[in-house]
Amino acid sequence: MANQYKLPELPYDLGDLEPVISKEIMSLHYNKHHAAYVANLNKALEQYAEAEAKNDLAAMITLQSAINFNGGGHINHSIFWTNLAPQAKGGGKPPEGQLAEAINKQFGSLEKLIELMSAKGAAVQGSGWVWLGHCKTKKHLEVATCANQDPLAAKGLIPLLGIDVWEHAYYLQYKNVRPDYIKAIWSIINWKDVAERFAKAKGE
Repeated sequence: MANQYKLPELPYDLGDLEPVISKEIMSLHYNKHHAAYVANLNKALEQYAEAEAKNDLAAMITLQSAINFNGGGHINHSIFWTNLAPQAKGGGKPPEGQLAEAINKQFGSLEKLIELMSAKGAAVQGSGWVWLGHCKTKKHLEVATCANQDPLAAKGLIPLLGIDVWEHAYYLQYKNVRPDYIKAIWSIINWKDVAERFAKAKGE
């Protein structure tokens, strides 16, 4: 049996992102939703290993969707938590250095990137994510959206910054007004984490 995936530890307390994200939302999002993705991923992988041992190709194919959904949920949320930081610990502080330069070159300014990601995130139909990613082949930044829990890697991009636009990420606090949630979340974006991901994506 492959190693079991585990719920990663949060780099802050559940209530530290208030008032942008309430402690209640964080508790449900992290302890219930993300934990469920991890549990269901491990279960699906265990069933896949059993099917593989039996050479049951039909079962292996059937399990792919559960692995994609729950595995994607685990990958996406593991990035999301580190993409956020309390304002007291640098959340919302604009990026500097090479990331800032790349954003200005690709999008014109940080404000224009925020405007683009906010618009694309608000326009996602149903559940999904809006991402800032790095394309290694074109050597530039791209904004993309993914449905449900599909990982950005499926689009050939390395994820740098993701905003969860599933209703479970904001509904208890922002009701059905997704744009208000997206507008507020920029004040707790951990650009230092995004910059570290960018440097790693470029192979530095």
